[in-house]
Amino acid sequence: MESSRLANLTLAYKQVTIFAPINAAFQKFGELGDDTESLVLYHMTSVPKTTDQLGSSYTSLYSELSGSPPLWITHITGTYHDDIYVNNARILVSQSNIQSTGKDLIQVLHKIDDVLVPTRSPVSASNRIYNPTAWEFLENYENLMPSKNPFRVRNFRQKVQQNNKEDIYKVEGGHTFFIPIDEGFGNERAALIDEKIIDGHVIPKQVLFTTPTKKDVGYQTLANSDNDIRVVIIFTQEQRGTTVVNYVKSHTKFGDGKHAQGVVLAEIRQANIPVKNGVIHLIQKPLMVVDSNVKKLLEDHLDYICNVGNVANQENYKEPELFEYPVYIEPVQTFLQEQDGRILSNFFNAIQDAGPQGEEFLRTLERSHDVTLFAPCNKALEDDLTLNAILRDKARFMDILKLHLVVDDRLYVDKILKNSQTRVYQAQTLSKGKNLYFNVLTSGPNRTMTVEGGGVNATVIQADLAATNGVVHVIDRVLGVPYSTVLDKLRTDPMLAATYTLGTLQGFNNQLNNTNKKFTYFVPRDKAWFDAKVALPSAIKKIFMKEYAYHATATLERHLVISDVPYTMERIKQMTNETNTLGTFGQRREVELPAVRGSLKLYVEERQDNTFIIHWRGEKIPVFRPNVECTNGVIHVIDAPLLKEGDIQVSGASLATVVPQLLMLFVARYLLI
Repeated sequence: MESSRLANLTLAYKQVTIFAPINAAFQKFGELGDDTESLVLYHMTSVPKTTDQLGSSYTSLYSELSGSPPLWITHITGTYHDDIYVNNARILVSQSNIQSTGKDLIQVLHKIDDVLVPTRSPVSASNRIYNPTAWEFLENYENLMPSKNPFRVRNFRQKVQQNNKEDIYKVEGGHTFFIPIDEGFGNERAALIDEKIIDGHVIPKQVLFTTPTKKDVGYQTLANSDNDIRVVIIFTQEQRGTTVVNYVKSHTKFGDGKHAQGVVLAEIRQANIPVKNGVIHLIQKPLMVVDSNVKKLLEDHLDYICNVGNVANQENYKEPELFEYPVYIEPVQTFLQEQDGRILSNFFNAIQDAGPQGEEFLRTLERSHDVTLFAPCNKALEDDLTLNAILRDKARFMDILKLHLVVDDRLYVDKILKNSQTRVYQAQTLSKGKNLYFNVLTSGPNRTMTVEGGGVNATVIQADLAATNGVVHVIDRVLGVPYSTVLDKLRTDPMLAATYTLGTLQGFNNQLNNTNKKFTYFVPRDKAWFDAKVALPSAIKKIFMKEYAYHATATLERHLVISDVPYTMERIKQMTNETNTLGTFGQRREVELPAVRGSLKLYVEERQDNTFIIHWRGEKIPVFRPNVECTNGVIHVIDAPLLKEGDIQVSGASLATVVPQLLMLFVARYLLI
């Protein structure tokens, strides 16, 4: 400011608000360039406003720079404090509102954590542009951007012109524009860009800079028609060390014959370019364009790794001291690449290494019309000794691999959510007799989907990645490779909460964490206990009462088998067939399993749909989820408890035994006195 003649004149004779970057912001920014006067004037406005006066009514202020390019104001309401941003810079409220009232001039200074960069032609340009609209930026990109900038936008500019969409980039007001760089127009992708896709790159009536914008929330684009197509854009982030890398993803909620439903993800290569009518973000590739099958998605470099979306909340932001770096560093000019850069490369490599069966699996991903793949990200396949051993066992690995694929169905999150309203939604996988079970948790606009397969509960960290022949969900664990003990599984599975609670009454559950034993646990799901309450009201009422904890434990002991090797459903079925065929009166003879309380006599029947039925004491009990693998055994989730009405007998005498015990305690206390 000391070297700027115009800035000093402004301070001497005009009312002003100055947004002053702290020293750390300049250290992060790097070289200032030749036109420092423009940089200084862009941080000044002739409207003197404190942070309170800025309020929520201001969305922009005109700067003192020639052409009066706007400074965009964003207000963020937080749980513990509110924040105000100027473009992408945060006002450090506790260090701001410094006022001077000399010479009848009101002047206010606010400290900010980033340098504000105006969008304008360099001083050396023959025809300078001072305050471009989004279209003027696109039309004069080579003139406006620094010569060292590695990106070009020629392809997208041509598509906008061919489709006569220039007007949406000229419209007044404040909007957010996404412009894909030429790098993302490989193969035949440019031919797929049409009017609707161009509309899907504009968020109207909202100026969204990366730092203040809410993450993982959908913002409606111009591609919005109730009867045709509806596309939202979502901001998300990835933490790479101390650097935050920004991404956007288009989510086509409703598609048509040309525009597929699902998510397309792109890295923001250069963020937060302010223009007269909003802000521009340069992105790595076009949004909405789906031109790869599922196999190709696995092969390609995807701009996404496991910790995308896993950035600390802005509520925890700490204001920097005068010479500190801010806690969160915004990589406006940082173009870091992930060392691997391929979210699914480990998964894909493991399939390729599986030999002919792996090749056949990849052909299924390439040629099938409707598939849903649950693909573990790279971190899910790293540094796991059990998993590494399984990868070496090709037959076992292929069985696990097939557990990750649903054929003949595209399972978008919306479809799973719709089908989960009244029941636990499940889908049959390519692995015979093994299903996936889904749970979708919603909290306001946020949704989290989990999927269980083979006893492993995985969280979907990126849903609905769109492919030409299906959809990919990226998950954080490999399904079918257990990592929980029987106790951990009971404790964390919401479907098994009632059985877990019963096991706590007398410490029955404690043994289930022992990894030196192998358990087979027939666990009634919560609905099974609820249904049993109707059929066996007296027994169920008593078993859940604390004073009858002995009966609860005795009942659970009937459901638990301890042996050298767990009993899978297939093993019990085989034992049923091998024991002998038919007993008296043509009935199938039962298998005896060594339960904790006595022997458990039953036999298993497999139906044509690959589901199982347990026959016990004349009852036919469906197995809702068979073979839920754990590190120390297996759980079979069943649709009814192994319980009969007469199994719990509570006589008056048993209650009466409490009275003498209380009397003895009373006498003892009396004698002590």
